[in-house]
Amino acid sequence: MVEYKAMRIINLIENETGSSGCIAAHGLSFYVETKKHKLLFDTGPNELFIENARKLGVNLSEVDSVILRHGHYDHSGGILPFVKLNPNAKIYMQQTASKEYFAFDGADKPFRYIGIDKNILTLPQLVFLSGDFEIDDELQIFTVGKKFFPVPSTNKRLRRFSDGEYLQDDFCHEQNLLISCCDRRVLFSGCAHNGILNVLENLKAKLGDSYLPQLVLGGFHLMKKSEYSKEDEDEIEAIAKVLKSYNMHFATCHCTGLFAFEQMKKIMGESLSYVYSGDEVKL
Repeated sequence: MVEYKAMRIINLIENETGSSGCIAAHGLSFYVETKKHKLLFDTGPNELFIENARKLGVNLSEVDSVILRHGHYDHSGGILPFVKLNPNAKIYMQQTASKEYFAFDGADKPFRYIGIDKNILTLPQLVFLSGDFEIDDELQIFTVGKKFFPVPSTNKRLRRFSDGEYLQDDFCHEQNLLISCCDRRVLFSGCAHNGILNVLENLKAKLGDSYLPQLVLGGFHLMKKSEYSKEDEDEIEAIAKVLKSYNMHFATCHCTGLFAFEQMKKIMGESLSYVYSGDEVKL
């Protein structure tokens, strides 16, 4: 694999421990350096990503921007610890990420709150967005509108609380980040609750084929705690076959899950890799 020289991309935390010896946790955070920026894409579930950053020699006090993928704790839990180290970085999130989000863990269990810590909403450096937003010529945030493909079946247990009801989450609070730097384009898709195929098709519809990335980073939300059914495996296979048709590399992590990754790897081969906690991303 050839290293990206235009950017530096490090996974500060995700679900699996790699060779770096960094802590793993259910969540996600990437650190990225471009010509103009030092930024975070998500902050993991808690302060553990800060410990990994120190181990990896990443100075979080120099970060100028934080992009929050969506309104779940496993992506936002490190924000409050981070702002104690760095009170100046702007934090970009969709306005709808401030709503109430829950997981349904079974009929015999109460709905479990998985939204962001409401104290985040009081931060003065917070920048609320409503849809697509261009930060500058390097950083472009976009959301998913039209659904060209089915969303991940694992979304079924995820809800939003509104007017006294637990409704199916439509993930209008989810945003993606396209970074363009030195003739390279990298797409950060986080969990892709809207479906990684829908993310790519919306990017193409909004910006055109010339803006498609060479590298896509993020999870596909295919991980399950229970056994995978034949329908689940068929879903994984169908997504992998379409992704293989794109002329780009996919570096996945977090909510894809190792089982789904291994199944997709059989189809996608060298166009798919896994990014472990502490890994520096290469293509």
